[in-house]
Amino acid sequence: MGAVVANLAAAPTAPSGDPTSRVVWPPPLPSGATPSMTTRSSMSEPRQEAEAERYDPLTIEPPIARRWHEQRTYSLGDPQVAATETDRYYALTMFPYPSGDLHMGHAEIFTIHDALVRHKRMTGHTVLNPIGWDAFGLPAENAARNRGADPAKWTYDNIAEQRSTIQRLGYSFDWDTVLHTCDPEYYGWTQWLFLELLEAGLAYRKKAAVNWCPGCQTVLANEQVVDGACERCSTTVTREPRTQWFFKITDYADELLEGLDDIDWPDRVKNAQRAWIGRSEGAEVTFTTADDGTEVVVYTTRPDTLYGATYFVFAPEHPLVLERMADDAAFQTYLEEVGRKSELERMGGGESSRDKRGYRLNFDMVNPVTGESMPAFAADYVLMEYGTGAIMAVPAHDQRDFDFAREHDLPIRVVVQPGEGETLDGATMTEAYAGDGLTVNSPPYDGRDWRETKVAITADLEAKGLATETVNLRLRDWLISRQRSWGAPIPIIHCSGCGEVGVPVEQLPVRLPEDLDFQVQGSPLASHPTFATDVVCPQCGSEDATRDVDTMDTFVDSSWYFLRFLSATSDQQAWPADAAGAWLPVDQYTGGVEHAVLHLLYARFVVKAMRDRGHVAADEPFQALLNQGQVIMDGASMSKSKGNLVVPGEIYEQFGADTLRGTMLFASAPEDDIDWADVSPTGMHKWLSRIWRLTLEQIAGDRDGDGAGTEPNADELRRETARAVLGASDDYEARKYNTAIAKLMTLTNAILDATRDGDHGPTSREALETLLTLLAPIAPFITEELFARLGHRTSVHEQPWPTADASLLVTEEVDLVVQVNGKVRGRVSVPTGADDDTVEQAARADENVATHLEGADVVKVVLVPDKLVNFVVHS
Repeated sequence: MGAVVANLAAAPTAPSGDPTSRVVWPPPLPSGATPSMTTRSSMSEPRQEAEAERYDPLTIEPPIARRWHEQRTYSLGDPQVAATETDRYYALTMFPYPSGDLHMGHAEIFTIHDALVRHKRMTGHTVLNPIGWDAFGLPAENAARNRGADPAKWTYDNIAEQRSTIQRLGYSFDWDTVLHTCDPEYYGWTQWLFLELLEAGLAYRKKAAVNWCPGCQTVLANEQVVDGACERCSTTVTREPRTQWFFKITDYADELLEGLDDIDWPDRVKNAQRAWIGRSEGAEVTFTTADDGTEVVVYTTRPDTLYGATYFVFAPEHPLVLERMADDAAFQTYLEEVGRKSELERMGGGESSRDKRGYRLNFDMVNPVTGESMPAFAADYVLMEYGTGAIMAVPAHDQRDFDFAREHDLPIRVVVQPGEGETLDGATMTEAYAGDGLTVNSPPYDGRDWRETKVAITADLEAKGLATETVNLRLRDWLISRQRSWGAPIPIIHCSGCGEVGVPVEQLPVRLPEDLDFQVQGSPLASHPTFATDVVCPQCGSEDATRDVDTMDTFVDSSWYFLRFLSATSDQQAWPADAAGAWLPVDQYTGGVEHAVLHLLYARFVVKAMRDRGHVAADEPFQALLNQGQVIMDGASMSKSKGNLVVPGEIYEQFGADTLRGTMLFASAPEDDIDWADVSPTGMHKWLSRIWRLTLEQIAGDRDGDGAGTEPNADELRRETARAVLGASDDYEARKYNTAIAKLMTLTNAILDATRDGDHGPTSREALETLLTLLAPIAPFITEELFARLGHRTSVHEQPWPTADASLLVTEEVDLVVQVNGKVRGRVSVPTGADDDTVEQAARADENVATHLEGADVVKVVLVPDKLVNFVVHS
């Protein structure tokens, strides 16, 4: 009898003794033991023994988890050495922020990731699977300010808590390859990265508007501004210009766009990055003020609609507006109101949701093609940071402009007609028209397709010095300065004679002081008595120098951590270039879609910049990306305030880690949300209990069988096992873990049916071992324990992935659908692979088919091998 799977380790003889006793790994085999592998067993006593020990994951799992961690079971060793392996696979999750214990989202991402990693190992890959913590950030600083906590202790305590939970849940990370971004050994190299970008001309300093809290004396992120006030102290937030450090990501805009075509990422992430970069082709057009001809340039993607521009809008902070409206007290009040809004609030949730209120300015603008005077407004949805800080408004063909025009009773002039008998009238339109059409009301361009008009009008205005064909980007350079103190200090010294001087590499890291006072207003680093001043200029030696007191955006920390894993403890280099050449790009990156733009875009920029510096060979950091869904409750996100929060501990402390993991993976495809109200940990636990019971019964049958029986269902069980191997293997490759579990449940039922009458033997044992091997990436603890109890000296996780015996997948007969003129008229069974004549004769012999063919002229017979016969007839 051939093997069901070609590469499953041969089942060892089962050890004698109590089959329900717990096994310490590796399982002891009594010397001289010669247990018999039988084909049948008496079920009365073995079933009683099996029922005596119930599946108890809370007893089984913790010792296994401790052993995996203490023995560093999943340690790869030096990634530089492993880089020589041929089947390398770099798997990475977006590392967690240590703000408390793991939440359900963490459990989901780690469970999906671990199933993939364990499967890859079993299919022969050398897997790099490190773990780290994104450990700098505002929550730790808030804990220091609000509760007097030491941010370092708060952070490391949370890391210890998360680490313990990760180990308890059995996630197979390499605990010899660990990093924390708040370690000086890490952020010193983050500072080195800054200096590399500075030397490359990609880091620079300029003034930029920021959200400023006068109460806290610090810059706030947009999300920290709530209804115009600081979320911490409720002080009204203002927008103020401050000198900030930037990374010149815009230098790589075209390459960042083009590279999206070469990576296996979800379309929604690629599209989000394309929209964020926002490359557009248009023209910069010069308008003038009506009173004195002051020139104002705007950028537009649709110069063909210039004849439809009927008003003009400035950002309230535009220099010309500030100059012209300096004596207008009402405008100054309006300006203060705008200044209390964050950029996100000013941009609004969508075009139609923005505030339509504008402020009529005391001057007009002149349309360069019509010569008409247009009213000028200031409106908060126009930002100085985007474009030129001014826009021409074409209400007939832009919805935002249309809404504003209706609000302010401004003219709406149609300059693109859709054609096909439809005629738009600005007076009666209910919404803007942004589709294709022909140019109208724009002499001398009328009758042309709008695209032709765009080219022609741009060329004509260029000839007059009034326009320049331009490529514009929505993307802005990356502002990395933060006026906070739990972050990587910017490694710059400001010298009155030399200017901005980078800290020499040999003096890195620039360490955070351990005695920062987080109760002071403003930045504790800026207030520290020696941090800024206890320094000399490294170029001229002058003591008239100060250290930069800003820290870097935490996105800088996470923009390169995947590289640091290649030499996580080295004090000689940030990463080895040869290892980076072997391991990058990361084969599979898993994490939330909330990082679709910033983190992922910044990591891509850093890799490209480091490539150009000669430190990496790859063009991209992550080849494949998986965004897992959210874990929700009753259709809503989980939170303490909603009273619907479930934490992983509640599940694994009741049912065990394997049940939590299996429930997560069975609930949905990885990309889909999991509504915890709809899932059943109890059902998953029952299935695992059934596998537990079946295995103990198999062990009892192996021990107590009389060796005289047979397995009457052996052939069907072997076929079912082969089908499970084939189907589950395909599902694992496609990351369809929910359907893989469904196939393993089917195999479990097949084993149960085959052994219901006590028919345990080599076939049922082989099926069980195959089931345990296929289940191992999903439920690592129970499979480890049961595989050991079956007498194996090696871990189930060290087994090669099963392959199906192809001969068992071939069926002797197939059922074919028989149609007459496309309608099903019967079904017939024929030998698999039967020739056309045999199939046609069998189909004609069917009584109902014969009735429908009687008296008809068969003009064609369509055959789909092993599936369908269709008779095309004329009556």
